[in-house]
Amino acid sequence: MKKRKLLSLVVPAHKQEKTIVQDIKSLDNSLSLLGSPYEIIVVVDGFLDKTFEKAKSIDLKNVKVYGYRNNMGKGYAVKFGSLKTKGDIVGFIDAGMDIDPSGIGVLLNYLFFHNADIVIGSKLHPDSIVDYPVQRKIISWGYRELTHFLFGLDIKDTQVGFKLFRRKVIENVFPQLLVKQFAFDIEALAVANFLGYGKIYEAPVNLKFTGWSSITARSFWKIIFFTFWDTIAVFYRLKIMRYYKIPRKNPKK
Repeated sequence: MKKRKLLSLVVPAHKQEKTIVQDIKSLDNSLSLLGSPYEIIVVVDGFLDKTFEKAKSIDLKNVKVYGYRNNMGKGYAVKFGSLKTKGDIVGFIDAGMDIDPSGIGVLLNYLFFHNADIVIGSKLHPDSIVDYPVQRKIISWGYRELTHFLFGLDIKDTQVGFKLFRRKVIENVFPQLLVKQFAFDIEALAVANFLGYGKIYEAPVNLKFTGWSSITARSFWKIIFFTFWDTIAVFYRLKIMRYYKIPRKNPKK
């Protein structure tokens, strides 16, 4: 009898005390319907509210909760959690559940059907159902054009916080990643493609963006600036320094 593959899903969480319990229970319910073994790795990115305490209170056997005192950024949290996983397939999904977690089955089907290295949720897939602000659409378009120009990736949408990776990608790519915040996704995809993991497919998602109202004008431009800065830094390391050619060992868990 063929052994079923273990799925590991990382959930980076930052100041999610109001929703984290329901988020994880909803995700656990969606994963339980797949009929395959799974683990959920919650990473609390900074002890800034009661997110960690509430996450630790969740009594589910497949859930593990990690955290650290200082806020380091989403990219750091995803890498931190991914390097603690045991799954044959490793993914991440943003806390807050703007993305419907029941879509995990669709991403898995794409992964197996296409024998893909990576499958990413995409707002621009023709079968996606999305609800997000015009400002966000304009930013996504501009960033897509920039990353296509810099890295040549044939991907329409790199930034949705819902992605799956084969174990080999986690082991050979993630230890090399340096971006701690918003450009983590593009670094992961660009480096994976550069190292030969170029079978990257986009899958539909059901997304209802609810976080825009909490973003101030100041933080909005700060996010834009640092995302642009980190993206240029990735380009410099990848195309000029050839930094990512150097093998790096997986940090001890």
